[in-house]
Amino acid sequence: MHSSQLVTAIFANSSRNQPHLQPLRSHTHPPEVCARGYNDKLLKGEEQLLRWRRYLEDNPRRLMMKQAYPDLLRVKRNISYAGYSFSAIGNLLLLDAPEKIQIQCSRHLTEAEIERKKEEMLARAVKGAILVSPCISLGEKTIMRTACAAHCPVIVLRENGFAALTKPGGRSFDLCAAGKLLLLSPWAHHNERQTITRDRCCSLNSIAKAICEQ
Repeated sequence: MHSSQLVTAIFANSSRNQPHLQPLRSHTHPPEVCARGYNDKLLKGEEQLLRWRRYLEDNPRRLMMKQAYPDLLRVKRNISYAGYSFSAIGNLLLLDAPEKIQIQCSRHLTEAEIERKKEEMLARAVKGAILVSPCISLGEKTIMRTACAAHCPVIVLRENGFAALTKPGGRSFDLCAAGKLLLLSPWAHHNERQTITRDRCCSLNSIAKAICEQ
């Protein structure tokens, strides 16, 4: 059955059970049952289907979390700090921590060097330091992920800003709700897939440094 025929059949069946609904005539178009442009993605494979199912199954819990912690899970605009203006999602109180440490790692670090730096930074984070990074290089990502897994509060700088209805995804959602994560972006949201430039990487690292020095 064609999708338009299916929708027409569903609507016609509903109209029999609800007299105020009028049956569709053959020359009319089926009703618009979904908002235009809302999550309109094509299913490309079984793995994607499984991800969508997990997302839908988790939706009730996420809704309760959003209702319980609205200030931690909604976008905030025009947050001024360290001479910059940010959009943000998460716990703004992390900016007030007395010790904030910038995580910046060269791409040329060896695995052993990353491991040593990770252990050093995690030890300081466990004692209360807030780790701050744009998470660009492998070393930065490794250290910040380890800190998040240990439930240590972190501040993550993002190249892309936040659309009006943006919500953090995956583990970031739970970390924001728990007050353990602050996402900051100094720039506006864009829909294009972009490779981050060296200039923007340098800018984000400079901003991370300014936040830690504040």
